[in-house]
Amino acid sequence: MILETNRLILRELTYDDFDALYNVLADSDIMVHYPYKFDENRVRRWIEKNIERYNDDGFGLWAVVLRESGEVIGDCGITMQNIDGQLLPEIGYHIRKDKQKKGYATEAAAECIRYGFEELNFDRLYSYMKYTNEPSARVAIKNGMRFVKEYPDAENTFTRVYCISSEEWRNA
Repeated sequence: MILETNRLILRELTYDDFDALYNVLADSDIMVHYPYKFDENRVRRWIEKNIERYNDDGFGLWAVVLRESGEVIGDCGITMQNIDGQLLPEIGYHIRKDKQKKGYATEAAAECIRYGFEELNFDRLYSYMKYTNEPSARVAIKNGMRFVKEYPDAENTFTRVYCISSEEWRNA
């Protein structure tokens, strides 16, 4: 599986991506809104879980690779997530700190939204995050998602949910 944008390639994660992904997921500044810390075992399990998702669902979080250099700078993709008691397709993204605020998360997420509607035929796609995670909310909004609800969550205190329908996306 490879998705491409002007600046990025999204491809399946492999165990060879461990170091690059560890630099993202184990960075406490990047993951400040996440409910737990990532150590080496959690990063390995993250990669393993996404390989399972590729086999089971045909999609998951993909490595975000800079086209120009081949450097892995994070992950982005679609996973099925429990959002307020419903299993829903969710767009998630994590980008290395020195590559943030350059539009990479927005660009990668936009391609995942396109893929989710055009290839996977989802009717709606979601992004959810801890209520304090303004950078992730901005990415969702830039990609046409609208705030739909906030609900109490034991891990996040409150979780915010953003959504876009295939109709909204096609009309944008």
